[in-house]
Amino acid sequence: MKTIYLPIIFLIFILASCQNNPPKEKQLPNIIIISADDLGWSDIGCYGSEIKTPNLDKLAAEGMRFTQFHNTSKCMPSRASLITGTYAQDCNYHRTHTNPITNAVTIGEVLRPIGYRTWWSGKHHGKENPIYRGFDHYYGLKDGCCNYFNPGDQKEGEAAPARKRTRYWCNDSTEYFPYTPDTNDFYTTDYFTKYAIKWLDEEKDQHQPFFLYLAYTAPHDPLMAWPEDIDKYNGVYTKGYDVIRLNRYNKQMASGLINSNYKLSKASHSVWNDLSEDEKNIEIRKMMVYAAMIDRMDQNIGLLLNQLDKNGQLDNTLIFFVSDNGASAEHVNLNNDNDEASIGSPERFVSLGGNWANVCNTPYRYFKNYSYEGGINTPMIAWWPDQIEAGSISRYPGHMIDFMATILDITKAPYPKLRNGESIVPYRGQSLLPVFKGKELRDQPLYWSWRHGKALRMDQWKIVKHGHNQPWDLYDMLADPCETNNLATKHPVVVNKLDSLYREWENSY
Repeated sequence: MKTIYLPIIFLIFILASCQNNPPKEKQLPNIIIISADDLGWSDIGCYGSEIKTPNLDKLAAEGMRFTQFHNTSKCMPSRASLITGTYAQDCNYHRTHTNPITNAVTIGEVLRPIGYRTWWSGKHHGKENPIYRGFDHYYGLKDGCCNYFNPGDQKEGEAAPARKRTRYWCNDSTEYFPYTPDTNDFYTTDYFTKYAIKWLDEEKDQHQPFFLYLAYTAPHDPLMAWPEDIDKYNGVYTKGYDVIRLNRYNKQMASGLINSNYKLSKASHSVWNDLSEDEKNIEIRKMMVYAAMIDRMDQNIGLLLNQLDKNGQLDNTLIFFVSDNGASAEHVNLNNDNDEASIGSPERFVSLGGNWANVCNTPYRYFKNYSYEGGINTPMIAWWPDQIEAGSISRYPGHMIDFMATILDITKAPYPKLRNGESIVPYRGQSLLPVFKGKELRDQPLYWSWRHGKALRMDQWKIVKHGHNQPWDLYDMLADPCETNNLATKHPVVVNKLDSLYREWENSY
């Protein structure tokens, strides 16, 4: 009889054990936001580029690519929106970065109180040291751009590093002005990653989740890269603007990233064959260096992914990748203006320029500082194992203000009403969690205002202009996402309605 009842007794014991030890809830995910700087919409492989970005391409193949995700068209307000979930107008960052972030909290200030470790490596483009705004560690450029090989003073035995002005740098609470590296292997992209990996390695045995904001300066000017990375692109750009632009567009179409509604906008670059041979060589060299900078950033993203995998953290990590604005047509050229061979070296400060920027923003119009899609549409990848369908594409009209809302939705962290006893504005974005499951309708309008650029997007309609006294253009962004057919005269009622909404928003600040 004993043997008959033993299995039953054992089963009762197992059930009782399960009741006394319920399964643990899954740990909150690690969250990483990676931002590039002045990266055009078509500048990585999975968005059409010929540039080698296998790590980003892998994240895209295993995650979701967005075709209508937006920044603010300028580094400083974009980064403020990303880190606060508010418009730059809300947090005092719409005119200058010489003010602290006010009326808002950072993602670090929201996540640290619920047990997240919070790290920021790279560019800030702000007044405050992030170590005092909710981050356990900060290493990087507090200013806007710098020399990639030496942000500081000339070192003994080296040529003077090209720079527009002295920049502020931070390593946790220590601030440098200038920051002159004491090593010979310094390159900003490499060292931003090095510090992020250092924190990951030092705290790999901790059980709390982490938030990492990895804010690269690549490929913002000055164009500077390691020679071995530049050499990879010998011969790639000799056929010029038109060929590269059309190749990128065709690759976008073939991959399913865009469809027939995306009409390739009219080119604004120069005619390649009208350039002299010397001019062609300079343009080729500039694009080679620019490509090398993006290539190097992708290599570093690969190092980060390898460290996460080594630590056993990769499968429970949500990763976003964005750019803070479209490719830039701004032009700076310091030292040896006509010396093609020096482009890419620490002694030469040179910009990409408008011709290649038009190619980099394929298939869209205009550039950084414009509120047309070439200025505000960012390549955006979201990667989260078992939560996002591999290889999916979203047409959802998103914005950097959505990161805070998404993180709050995932973590259930409380959003404060006060900071240091002062009222703050509510976050402005919408969670992307429903978007990960296929929702593509936005419930709220989106607004843009930077210098001469203004825009509003609601449902399929977008009004946009460049110049305060200019009339609004109107585009149907579902039928014409590249803004090639201005419908303002056909739909004046729609223009007036959106103009009224825009004025109400603009006058609220």
